[in-house]
Amino acid sequence: MEGKKAAERADRQSGFDYLKKHYVLYVLLAPALILTLIFKYGPMYGAVIAFKDFSPIKGIMGSEWVGFKHFDKFLSSPNFELILLNTLKLSAYGLLLGFPVPILLALMLNQVRRAAVKKNIQLFLYAPNFISVVVIVGMLFIFLSPTGPINQLIVWATGEPVMFMLKAEYFRWIYILSDIWTGAGWASIIYVAALANVDPELHNAASLDGANLLQRIRHIDLPTIRPIMAIVFILAAGGIMSIGFEKAYLMQTAMNLPTSEIIPTYVYKIGLQAGDYSYSAAVGLFNSVINVLLLITVNLVVKKLNEGEGLY
Repeated sequence: MEGKKAAERADRQSGFDYLKKHYVLYVLLAPALILTLIFKYGPMYGAVIAFKDFSPIKGIMGSEWVGFKHFDKFLSSPNFELILLNTLKLSAYGLLLGFPVPILLALMLNQVRRAAVKKNIQLFLYAPNFISVVVIVGMLFIFLSPTGPINQLIVWATGEPVMFMLKAEYFRWIYILSDIWTGAGWASIIYVAALANVDPELHNAASLDGANLLQRIRHIDLPTIRPIMAIVFILAAGGIMSIGFEKAYLMQTAMNLPTSEIIPTYVYKIGLQAGDYSYSAAVGLFNSVINVLLLITVNLVVKKLNEGEGLY
């Protein structure tokens, strides 16, 4: 017993010695930690209004506790299935179609040997990421309008324009493809950086052994970036319900609501526009819980398929 206590005291002392020796690192970490606690964990207290009939006059503590009333209201709402499916479809299709594109771009960039040409290509690919969402949506409305350049080609070929921004069936494809265009280049940076660490001698040796380009990519490049691919996929799948609000809301029209109404836009409308704060908080909390469950589930699946390598 005394030996165990002595070992615990020794561990505590070694911990204090470590902190004392590396205190500068913790001082540097402190601002980020404090900001995270204030702006990330502090606002979590406000989630309690999802279980109350919140009144701005009475405040959070003074408002009446109603339990799961607002969750029941959302789950039994006639809009629940439509909104949930719209959110899942938009996110899942975006993940399935968009996830491989940065990897393919990185693999292709890795084959460009001239540094100047590679930098120019990267600049071209990264540029759309820095365009404002409002500008992107404005460009979409201009290019896809009945008198826009795309419809001019369609009219020349078929005689009739296509109302891209008014028909619900086109919304998801426009949203996803424009997302890929704006974000794929920027998302490829992490893979390009990982591929830069591949020893060129491996490729030279594989070439001497008769391996073609696809074989070298399969057996050298892909194994190098596989751990990063797993982490990126887990994070993307875990945030599948956290689809961006701004772009979806800006692209909404009265005609495409059957496919464009998703949880973030619904929360905005009932919370800030209609003033039903408790109900909107319940919907938002439901969305966050689903995200956490998806993150845990996907991580477990990926760890089983990826030889135990996952997010944690």
